[in-house]
Amino acid sequence: MTALLSLRGARKSYRGDAAPFALEVPAFDLAGGEPLAIAGPSGSGKSTLLMMLALAAPPDTAEVFRFAGQDIAAHWRAGRRDALADLRARQIGVVPQTGGLLPYLTVGGNIALPQRIAGRPDAARARALAEELGIGAHWAKRPAELSVGQRQRVAIARALAHRPALVLADEPTASVHPELADAVLALLKRECAAAGAALIVATHDPDRARRAGYPVLACETHPPGADGVARSVFTRAMAAEAA
Repeated sequence: MTALLSLRGARKSYRGDAAPFALEVPAFDLAGGEPLAIAGPSGSGKSTLLMMLALAAPPDTAEVFRFAGQDIAAHWRAGRRDALADLRARQIGVVPQTGGLLPYLTVGGNIALPQRIAGRPDAARARALAEELGIGAHWAKRPAELSVGQRQRVAIARALAHRPALVLADEPTASVHPELADAVLALLKRECAAAGAALIVATHDPDRARRAGYPVLACETHPPGADGVARSVFTRAMAAEAA
């Protein structure tokens, strides 16, 4: 199985809530079309890892960082931010914690936005996603007129609209009630599978993710050591390499 995304020896340090903190990724692989949940307590670096994988925040160091056939580590070292932005716009869809919809755009405008940015206008696909996700009747409404669940569905449609290779969802169930949380996880998994997109969901509820059929990668957390730095470690190598 070929990896869509591969990291080796990646590290990102920053100031945590109470102490210096380091996110470490000795190895991480994700195949095209594969779903995965990453789990850990609040403050364990899940969002930081997603930002790194979204090509929005560089690791401090990385021996290998490859995505969609491109050497991301080399792009960061060379300061090729335009190349990274273009790759992010074309190949990555993001579902933020709160939906992140633009309040002045309609449902249709929000869904079509990544298509415009990526230079892939496709009104038929935007409309089809809205219908599939049960928000077609709200096409001309603005986010303030929608329920929390409806806004989440718009965010999912927006993340898929430009046919990305990878969808990243940061705690997409954090602000919804339990019944809707199950539906959101199932919806994300089903829609990404139908689109052939790999999916990573950050969650603080690994049991819910498992029930929804996600493989779960839990972080290892380590309290501050002699250097005063707390650590979270995410590691996941492909079976062939792990063997």
